[in-house]
Amino acid sequence: MGAPRYARFSVDFDEWFPQGLYLVGEITTLTEYQSQEDRARNRPVRPRVDEATGRPLFRGTFADPSAVKDREKSVTVEFACTHQPVPPEAVAGLPFRPVVLENMTVAPRAETSNQAKWLTWTIRATGLKAPVDASADVPTASKPAAGRSSVDATGRAAA
Repeated sequence: MGAPRYARFSVDFDEWFPQGLYLVGEITTLTEYQSQEDRARNRPVRPRVDEATGRPLFRGTFADPSAVKDREKSVTVEFACTHQPVPPEAVAGLPFRPVVLENMTVAPRAETSNQAKWLTWTIRATGLKAPVDASADVPTASKPAAGRSSVDATGRAAA
């Protein structure tokens, strides 16, 4: 039995990125390929759409400090959501913005280069939020250890 088309696996953010993830640059809209003929005829550029959900796709480049190999330190994440994700506010003293991906999924993808073949992963999410600071993860007598707080893509706490 083969895998279903567009199979994606839900994964835990903390397992894939144990040292966190940092946004490098901005999040941009993905567009479909436009040939020179299409450009010459002034055809409008169409946004790319996720095959499984039908939502527009956005892309961001992130730094993964826990990566062992240099080629894995830069991670590209696609966001399938109705509106462009808004990154959290920058943290003073840090050149990058720390983020946590919401509803993260991965899908396997085969890569080739000449005769070499290997498996890579397409990482997708529905949004991003600011991570809870390290002091909030320390349990106290009055507060049980908690996971992540409920913060939306704009960085505001949900009621």
